[in-house]
Amino acid sequence: MLVRARVIERGLPAVRWGNLRRTRPISESYGFDRGTPIDRFYLDRFLSAHAAAITGTVLEIQVNSYTKKFGRDVRVSHTLDITPQFAPTHLCDLALADRLIPEATYDCVLLPNTLQHLRDLEPALKNAMRMLKPGGTLLASAAGLARLTEPNADFWRCSAEGWRLIAARVWPGCEVEIDASGNCLAAVAGLHGIAVEELDAHELEYQDDRFPVLITICCRKP
Repeated sequence: MLVRARVIERGLPAVRWGNLRRTRPISESYGFDRGTPIDRFYLDRFLSAHAAAITGTVLEIQVNSYTKKFGRDVRVSHTLDITPQFAPTHLCDLALADRLIPEATYDCVLLPNTLQHLRDLEPALKNAMRMLKPGGTLLASAAGLARLTEPNADFWRCSAEGWRLIAARVWPGCEVEIDASGNCLAAVAGLHGIAVEELDAHELEYQDDRFPVLITICCRKP
């Protein structure tokens, strides 16, 4: 009551919580049951902007859905995962993929919404770069202000600056672009599982680096 009185005394607008005043998210399935999860808006925008790099021989983590959606003139589409249920081309841990996949095999490596799940992060990222041909491109994304994923383990939550430090360590000499996408409203919507279709385009496109929903990484191998 004291806080409410102070708000009134200072002439600040009262908060209208509506159905957001709850301790459980509106959607328990990240927004898939309502439409498109918020982070997918930023992921699709990122991959669309770099679609020209998704070409030739392409490796994607888990399934090749983004290769199919954004790829151009893809000759070979492979997948890698540690889970046999996805029937990956390469059934292995990315951190140990040097035992299975030769160096300079792929023109493009896709790691969408993957980085936070890599327990052995630096070996995995070094392997991903090792598998790229010279001039090839790695496209990756990592969760920012987002709920932890179940049942998959989440190990890392870094800011864009944190990922820049990691990238400089594991990919020396590479051309790396790292960006954060999101804003306060988009972050709250994502945490609640509110869908893309429930927000206006300008609400999603407004950029505030303090509230990153998704971190995107584009790395080109020299």
